[in-house]
Amino acid sequence: MTRAEHLTFCEKCTHRKKDFQQGILCGLTDRKADFEVSCNDFIKNETVPQTVNLDKDGTVNLHRLSAATNEKLREEQNLAGGIFAGIGIGVVGAVIWAVITVVTEYQIAFMAIGIGFIVGHAVRLGGKGVDMIFGIIGATIAILSCFLGNFLSTIGFIANYNEIGYLDAFLNFDYSLFIPMMKETFGFMDVLFYGFAGYEGFKLAFRVITNEEDITKLEEGSYNNP
Repeated sequence: MTRAEHLTFCEKCTHRKKDFQQGILCGLTDRKADFEVSCNDFIKNETVPQTVNLDKDGTVNLHRLSAATNEKLREEQNLAGGIFAGIGIGVVGAVIWAVITVVTEYQIAFMAIGIGFIVGHAVRLGGKGVDMIFGIIGATIAILSCFLGNFLSTIGFIANYNEIGYLDAFLNFDYSLFIPMMKETFGFMDVLFYGFAGYEGFKLAFRVITNEEDITKLEEGSYNNP
């Protein structure tokens, strides 16, 4: 068995031990797993979810599943669904961010993490994705949604200052000033939290299989959850 195949067992075993230099080891032997087919000392940790993991080429291969089941996962992917769900939720999140910022007159940077969280979940639910592209989409939409939230916040402040409607301010804004304005309002903390948003959007965009029963259902063709 390969190291990756060993880890599909070790990551869920109660005997696993993390070593900063060697990775996951067996807590009983203090060595990397070397079994051929199965481990006699394996005891499943029920609190560890079985997730869809990425290989080096950016695609998914759940070693415990058959090739046919892996193919089924890919057939159930919906790229357009993931994109539209992510954009829809991202816009809603950006509007909420803008409303809170304008009402409180304070920019809460960590809201970016929340944007990444909801966008990632939306891409997962809408796309049922297991390939790398879904993570990239989740991260991209999350970051762009943060930009949109900041921009709408600025539009809100402009509207309040000039005592005009928010829609009027949005429609009559001189968009040639968009880039200079965003540069003026962009700081180090924005870069940091936008990075967190992108990370959350990427990490949460992939389909997750949570337990042994779901894996069985998937292989039997009766599992429909993202």
